[in-house]
Amino acid sequence: MPAISAETLALLRRNDTPTVCNALEHVMGGRTAEGFTKSPTVCADPGLPPVVGFARTAKIRASSPAHKPAAEVRALRMAYYEYVSAGAGPNVVVIEDTDWPHCIGGFWGEMQVAQHKGLGLAGTLTNGVLRDLGMLDPGYQVIAGSVGPSHAFVHVTDLDVPVTVFGMAVKPDDLIHADRHGAVVIPAQHIEAMPAAIDIVVRKEQPILKAARAPGFTVEKLRAAWAEADGIR
Repeated sequence: MPAISAETLALLRRNDTPTVCNALEHVMGGRTAEGFTKSPTVCADPGLPPVVGFARTAKIRASSPAHKPAAEVRALRMAYYEYVSAGAGPNVVVIEDTDWPHCIGGFWGEMQVAQHKGLGLAGTLTNGVLRDLGMLDPGYQVIAGSVGPSHAFVHVTDLDVPVTVFGMAVKPDDLIHADRHGAVVIPAQHIEAMPAAIDIVVRKEQPILKAARAPGFTVEKLRAAWAEADGIR
C-alpha cells in the first residue's frame, strides 16, 4: 500500500475533489480525460467533507440470486468484512455493481453503513444503489449511482480485484479522493506532491477571482489578472 503522511491526508480532506483534479493536472503537466468519475452520483450527505483513503475493492450483483450454497455466500460476506477493515487505513470501500447501468438492488443502507462505520472505514464509493435515506448513521459518506427501495438479490461476488465505477478504473490500494462531485484516483507517485500542487492552483485562482468579484470588472482587468496568475509559481 502506498504511504501517505498525516499532513498530506489532512490537507486532502480539507480540499474538494475538483481542486484535487486541478492539482493532479499541475503535477502531471497537463490535462487528462482518465482517472476520475464520468457520470453523476448521489450522496448520502452532500455536506460531509471529502472521503480520502486507500481502495478496498469488491464486486456485487443484485439482479439474480447467488448460484452457491447459503453458507458459502455468508462466508464470502464475512471475508469481505475482514478484507475491507484490514490494515492501518484509512480505507475506502469501492464497489462495482456489475448490473450497471441497470442497478436494482441496494447493498448500501442503514445496516451496511452502521457496520462499516463501526469497522472504521472512511467511506464508500459505488456505482450501485443507496437506500434508507434519513436512517443512515451520521458522518459516514456513501457516494452511489442511484437511490432505490429494495436490496433485491444483492450479494458479493468478488474481493480485492480491479473495478470500474462511473468510468473510473480502480485497483486495490489506489488512493481515492471523493465528494459530492465524484471521485478521482491519486497515483501513488504523486501523493506527496499534492500539498504543493494544491497550494499553487489555489493561489493561481485568487487574482482572477478577486478581479471578477470587484466592482468595475472589465476584459482588460481580466487580462491583467490572468497575467498575474500566470506568474505565480
